Amino acid sequence: MKQSGKKAVVLLSGGLDSATVVAMAHDQGYHVHALSFRYGQRHSVELTAAEAVAKQLGVAEHKIAELDLRLFGGSALTADIAVPKDRTEDAMTADIPITYVPARNTIFLSFALAYAEVSGAGDIFIGVNALDYSGYPDCRAEYIRAYETMANLATKAGVSGERPLRIQAPLIDMTKADIIKTGTALGVDYGLTISCYDPDDAGRACGHCDSCLLRKKGFREAGVDDPTRYQKRHDSFQR
Repeated sequence: MKQSGKKAVVLLSGGLDSATVVAMAHDQGYHVHALSFRYGQRHSVELTAAEAVAKQLGVAEHKIAELDLRLFGGSALTADIAVPKDRTEDAMTADIPITYVPARNTIFLSFALAYAEVSGAGDIFIGVNALDYSGYPDCRAEYIRAYETMANLATKAGVSGERPLRIQAPLIDMTKADIIKTGTALGVDYGLTISCYDPDDAGRACGHCDSCLLRKKGFREAGVDDPTRYQKRHDSFQR
């Protein structure tokens, strides 16, 4: 789609969901300013994926912000805590999982908010999803609505009425299969993405963490070949 003059900041982790959101924003005519984070995550290979996705989808600008949430820990992604493996979906959604990073989306959205003000963007896109994975408190629609209200109370653009800010979460009610179908139709190369919480040094997915299991299920239900590089290729067909 031909781009208009409107700009959007899109949070890009390098995973399946955020890559799809970049493609969706681009398809809606936005000049995409992608924002990724090096925050001390154990799966920092996702930043290599984010750079590849940004290049493949032709974003206007891609920034990587540096912060270290290992200072607080409290998550299997930022502390020396084992990543859960081979859990059932009931177990995944029984409570808030140890892979939840305390206040991560609030922190990320705050950076995106500052980036939006400086770049002149009126929209921030985030790839949160509450349907396939409801364990994270900052992936719910009510959280997104509340943050948007706060954003318009806390920024020059919002208070002046010059440029009301919108937080868009287009995947919020989509299944993983629907997300994959949407991204495939928009030309996303999912072979560039990684969703794994515990990849090896070569960037290959473990195939057993919650994120890998949900990703594999999504490709299977979408009827799309899974291009993920797994540590053992046959793992991708186990579920």
